[in-house]
Amino acid sequence: MKKILCAVMAAACITPWTGFAQHGFQLLKKSVIGGEGGWDYLSVDAQNQRLYVSHGTQVEVLNAVTHEKVGAISGLQGVHGVIAVPEAGRGITTNGRSNTATIFDLKTLKPIVELPTGKNPDALLYDSFSKRVFIFNHSDVTTTAIDIAQGKVVGTVEVGGTALEAGVSDEQGTIFVNLEDTHEIVSFDAKTLAIKNKWKIAPGEEPTGLAIDVKTHRLFSVCHNGWMMVVNSDNGTLVAQLPIGKRVDGVVFDPVLKLAISSNGEGSMTVVKEISANEFNVVETVKTQAGARTIALDAATHHVFVSTANYGETPPATAENPNPRPKVIPGTFMVMEFGMK
Repeated sequence: MKKILCAVMAAACITPWTGFAQHGFQLLKKSVIGGEGGWDYLSVDAQNQRLYVSHGTQVEVLNAVTHEKVGAISGLQGVHGVIAVPEAGRGITTNGRSNTATIFDLKTLKPIVELPTGKNPDALLYDSFSKRVFIFNHSDVTTTAIDIAQGKVVGTVEVGGTALEAGVSDEQGTIFVNLEDTHEIVSFDAKTLAIKNKWKIAPGEEPTGLAIDVKTHRLFSVCHNGWMMVVNSDNGTLVAQLPIGKRVDGVVFDPVLKLAISSNGEGSMTVVKEISANEFNVVETVKTQAGARTIALDAATHHVFVSTANYGETPPATAENPNPRPKVIPGTFMVMEFGMK
């Protein structure tokens, strides 16, 4: 056990990688969208140069290059996630308060069909191997499988536990998803929906965001106790653990730059370089803004996007609300774009 721990800590060395770009990530553009309401996930359709941003009861649709607003998908009840599936000409949202998913047309942004899901649908992904969308239902810990082309639910996965978070596909038939309360990664078959494995990722606790390098078979699970856990997707062994910022929610992996980037709600991004399948370094901490806890990658430009807003004063604690959050200032909701100059 001592030898394994030493190997892991060696792989998690945080000495800056000398080959990293001299100036690293910089803020390229900040665009205020305005309006009111909370936010969660955002995503990029690189093929059509569109940025989809969840915002209260609608999805803001922006030009990914100019940030110009090109439309909105409205009438959604507590939207959490949204992705585009260009090959189907459709997109899909997860609506937490109505326990549904809305399929919409990518050209018109008009809803096509609203489908039932499990309780509090949250994160989602499109798996090109099975041609299915998988929706991770946070509160009843099921996964809803949807045929987006046909617009119908095709199955449900009983994952077990509570607090289902983000997932990824290895593009070869296996889906991986974080279980927040049990500190695990669960995998299941994309076609049969049968559970394959459940792996503990200690010392990582309360994993939220998940990314993958499909070439090296490495999972990047970001945890609320300040660790990015790098896990072998073939057998669940711990490869490395890297320190990240506080209040993390999201993570992306750029397969060209070999960078795993976590978005930390404290107002930072942690950039981790994959030197090899077994060696990883924290190379940069980038300042963002408080509340920017989710992240999206534009695979075409290698830019990343976060969304947040300005905060006002924190109301006093009460018996009903002993841990109040600072109030969001109306009209300040924004998107921030980062890249290497």
